[in-house]
Amino acid sequence: LVVMASSPIRVFVEPVPAPASEGHGCPPVPSGREVHVSGSAELSAGPDRARVSLRLGSRKGAAGAARSSVARRLEYIAQSARQRGVPEENMTVTEDFSRVENTYQMEAEVCIIFSDFGKMQNVCNLLTEKLGTSVTIGPPHFYHTPEAIDTLRRQVCVAAVGNTHRKAQEVCQLFGQSLGKPLLIREEETKEWGGHIDSHLSNTPDSLTLQERIQNATACASCKVFAVFEIRGKENRRNKVL
Repeated sequence: LVVMASSPIRVFVEPVPAPASEGHGCPPVPSGREVHVSGSAELSAGPDRARVSLRLGSRKGAAGAARSSVARRLEYIAQSARQRGVPEENMTVTEDFSRVENTYQMEAEVCIIFSDFGKMQNVCNLLTEKLGTSVTIGPPHFYHTPEAIDTLRRQVCVAAVGNTHRKAQEVCQLFGQSLGKPLLIREEETKEWGGHIDSHLSNTPDSLTLQERIQNATACASCKVFAVFEIRGKENRRNKVL
């Protein structure tokens, strides 16, 4: 995750005189002194998955010859991916067999999902080198899993809360006061932009570089929170030194 500059933070301090106690036997009454802090944070996260589509085909006079030509290349693609750590469940193969005039045509598409973009480049480079024009490798489609988006949402909220807490501490220290426990923490607004969750359709032009594709798929989120903290009283500087 990349931490982006947070927006300006508004701080309101509302010291309220403590009400008088009615008797020695009564429990202590809360002072009513509070610090109100409103703040925000922004975070971004790059995509955690990439899908690559490979297409191959063969047209022969005999049905068996067309099938075997494609089958050999499919096996080589699957073996190359497995040897480089791609799980079997991350590879999907679809086949289409048809007759065109007096010939038989076999077409296949292999979709491979990568969580390691370095492995993705290694596999694609190897297949381009070994299979040449007999296979067409499409540009990678980068996206976020739902779990990655959920993580981004939680982290940006936690970052905003931490930001408000630090500001409240600084305000209290400025007036020689000690910050107490939180009385209220409210998430007021969240926004998300950029990036995209898994989609089979990509509008990204083929001319973009790998880094440009990753940048376009980067997701951003912002969160605004409002918090109220107790003000305990004057800081005990002696204890602070000890």
